[in-house]
Amino acid sequence: MEARTIFRNISPLDHRYSLSEQALFEALEPWISEDAAIGSCVKAEIALMTAHLTLRGALRPELKTALEQAGAEVSSAAVYAAEAKTKHHIRALVQVLKSKVPPETAALVHLGATSADILDTALSYRMQGVTREIILPRLRELELLLCGFVEQEAASPQVGRTHGQHAVPITLGFALAEYVSRLGKSILEIERRVQDLKGKLAGAVGAYNATTLITADPEALERLYLQELGLEPSEHATQLVEPEYLLRLLLEFNVAFGIIANLADDIRNLQRSEIGELRERFTQDQVGSSTMPQKRNPWNAEHVKSLWKAFMPRVTTFFMDQISEHQRDLTNSASQRFIADYVFGFCLGVSRMTSIIQGLEPDHERLLSNLQDGGIPGGIMAEPAYLLLAETGVSDAHEVIRRITLRAEQESCSFAQALSQEGPVLERIAGKLVELGLVASPGEAQAFFERPQAYCGLAVQKAKAIARKYRILTGGGKPLESLESKQVRKEIQEKYV
Repeated sequence: MEARTIFRNISPLDHRYSLSEQALFEALEPWISEDAAIGSCVKAEIALMTAHLTLRGALRPELKTALEQAGAEVSSAAVYAAEAKTKHHIRALVQVLKSKVPPETAALVHLGATSADILDTALSYRMQGVTREIILPRLRELELLLCGFVEQEAASPQVGRTHGQHAVPITLGFALAEYVSRLGKSILEIERRVQDLKGKLAGAVGAYNATTLITADPEALERLYLQELGLEPSEHATQLVEPEYLLRLLLEFNVAFGIIANLADDIRNLQRSEIGELRERFTQDQVGSSTMPQKRNPWNAEHVKSLWKAFMPRVTTFFMDQISEHQRDLTNSASQRFIADYVFGFCLGVSRMTSIIQGLEPDHERLLSNLQDGGIPGGIMAEPAYLLLAETGVSDAHEVIRRITLRAEQESCSFAQALSQEGPVLERIAGKLVELGLVASPGEAQAFFERPQAYCGLAVQKAKAIARKYRILTGGGKPLESLESKQVRKEIQEKYV
């Protein structure tokens, strides 16, 4: 086939991103390229021939080697050239493969199979491979980087935010631990879902009509075929494998993608000029704006969000591919080919977020400044003041403290200063602080409200516990099933959460 410059390709995946993410592109190519799609179908056909020969007691080691060598000689160009004549993709592949295998085995090529027996099985094989070899390792790498950042920043004070407004104190590590927890669970679910991918050798309508003419035990032949590819049979098949096995895996990819996009949004917003708590690392020669030399835009985080916007809606198509009339129609023949694009887009988002976390720089002075000075200075300490006052038996404590915050705002003073002007209120609160051991004497009560960083609940402990839990569960790259037993996993859950 005629070669052409990549800049004549239509999809940006095949020019812009194949260049900027060359290592990722090359890692994915053996699994989701067109060569990979055709190669996996060839592999499935060889697996079928191997199963036939095994049942007949005719599989010799040298014959299996010859079949594998024959499969390696089938080129995508040759299949496409044959398809131009046959107008049928799998029949073209069969013709090419027949010309390569030892003549005495040629009759076994595609014997008893329908196209979907090969296509659906080959797709499951490729999705299993790309998930285990590419997607999960990269997700685990990102998860472990997040764990490290959370552990590093577990005690770094930060103001909590709800509705875009300052709430109560937390820590930066606690804020990012949310994503460790969410992404960690998604990784474990992907590990589980990839084990469920299935294949089939059940014929044109799934009833094993053809293979009953070949063997007394068609399901045994099917099992032998799929074992060669590391798969198990679909519980029930029409001409197709039940679509939900693959659908659920793709949906969990999209869950993970959404978590990563949410993280990107938070990181982007914390880089706003008026917030300035985080910063993406900029290289010496990097340019932030074509006209404003001082700009350092959060473009990587924005890029992750943009990728998610482009690929997240494809879930609609994944759902639509559930529907096939009666035992088979071809309405998934085009749409299913674009799963490869989605996998690449998802991996691009994971890769870019990994580079963000590797270079993420907290501004600890700004973190503390925002905590202490936002809105009414020290106003975020209104919550503990209200709760402590209520604990002394004041039924309208919330209203009392709310009025003090209004006075602080009107008089342009800190919340602690406004509270100090309310002698009886401060006296009640001070007594409770002493009782709880939070201050040594009533005279230290005002100082307590001047140090919001000390009021962060269990943020530090939770951040460390979450990071440690998912560092163990992701195992530094070991899959969940490598842990010794369900009891071990249960003990980890109980100990670290």
